[in-house]
Amino acid sequence: MHSPERIGRYRLRQRLGSGAFATVWLAHDDELDALVAVKVLADNWSHRLDVRERFLSEARLLRRAGSSRVVQVHDIGELDDGRPYFVMEYADGGTLADLGADGPLPVPEALELTALAARGAAALHEAGIVHRDIKPTNLLLATARDGGRRLLLADLGLAKSLAQASALTLAAGSAGYQPPEQAEPGAGIDERADVYSLGAVGYELLTGTVPGPPGRAVPPSRLRPGLDPAVERAVLRALEPDRERRWPSARAFADELDRLAAAPARPRWSGALRGRRAVLGVAAAVALVAAGGAVALVLHRPAGGAEAARVRDSSGRIAVQVPAGWNRELRDSGWDPHALGLSGGREPGLVVADDLSRWSDLGAPVNGVFVGVGEGDLTGRVDALAHSGCRGTDRRAFTGSGRRGTVRVWSGCAGGSSVTESALRPSDGAHGPRVYVQVRQRGGPDATDGILRSLRVT
Repeated sequence: MHSPERIGRYRLRQRLGSGAFATVWLAHDDELDALVAVKVLADNWSHRLDVRERFLSEARLLRRAGSSRVVQVHDIGELDDGRPYFVMEYADGGTLADLGADGPLPVPEALELTALAARGAAALHEAGIVHRDIKPTNLLLATARDGGRRLLLADLGLAKSLAQASALTLAAGSAGYQPPEQAEPGAGIDERADVYSLGAVGYELLTGTVPGPPGRAVPPSRLRPGLDPAVERAVLRALEPDRERRWPSARAFADELDRLAAAPARPRWSGALRGRRAVLGVAAAVALVAAGGAVALVLHRPAGGAEAARVRDSSGRIAVQVPAGWNRELRDSGWDPHALGLSGGREPGLVVADDLSRWSDLGAPVNGVFVGVGEGDLTGRVDALAHSGCRGTDRRAFTGSGRRGTVRVWSGCAGGSSVTESALRPSDGAHGPRVYVQVRQRGGPDATDGILRSLRVT
């Protein structure tokens, strides 16, 4: 579809991100001389009145919140083809997922940012709204007028009024951040559902990983030795499966986080853990593949039992075929090669798996693939990787589909799974994109070569 040049009075500059139902554009308001973000309903959903109403409801709820801690809506309109759009303030600092892409944040910063997110949620709750999908990609960073940093809660596509939420019948939320009461149809929810999601955000900022299923989160101190026990208690209380045992409100959680952030003599992250990050950092980083307004997409196996599924990243530069059943969840909006020790910056990347909530845990058996474009000594970086939880390792050469390179295989990993790490370059020696590929699978014949042969990168 041809990209438009203008929407209403707004001159489009670039696409910031897209999801299943909408696309978000960076645009310039020529009359006010200001940058804005314009969200447009996808054309393939324009005929669905229920989807259209949900889209418009998001704009109304954002406007109703009326808080500087929540993205503000400035305008609403309709394209010539009848699709609605709304105009929001532009957050120039990316998302909290971008900020955490290099691994865990310093403890005071992680606490401060989680507290800011909690105060944004509290503003929604005070306006009678429950978000239902708080996660790092929905928490935006913006530069304040004084040069400081603001955090804005965004994407109310799943939000409901608290009056409606008490009688919700449909499951909602994103894996890893979803409280148990949102996973079961028919369970009413209240603001404590958002408290659970905020706890998952804080857990991720502190440890670099998304917590496991409700009630099974690894204590943060195991992933970050030396963490203040009071910090661990605060986060795990937010993640309680029983909402009666959680913080009673987002504001109460924020108050405790602010108190802990201001406390003196916080223990520092040990050197031993920094060494461990060199081994586990890649898996943690690719679990955070996200940018702009993009969200995790849930993909379903095609009817008829297809043996493979082809997926693409949001830039259109990467396409890869994976076995059917691996394509349940996709994050497709880029990665930072700094996670592999290469020059930093946003590059095309995607991760597709049957369970993204477990991707960052190399001890969890998962079927999935990560593909990232990068420059520099990819082969050397792959050679330096180690997976101590696996029993055996092998190394082989790969040639196919215009690429060649090195493939390293670790077998006998958790649950009988395997991990392969590949560094690929153009086979003709010409200048072109280098590609890093990680394949993880639970038993069965090794699918790596078929995946690599299907790979297309432009």
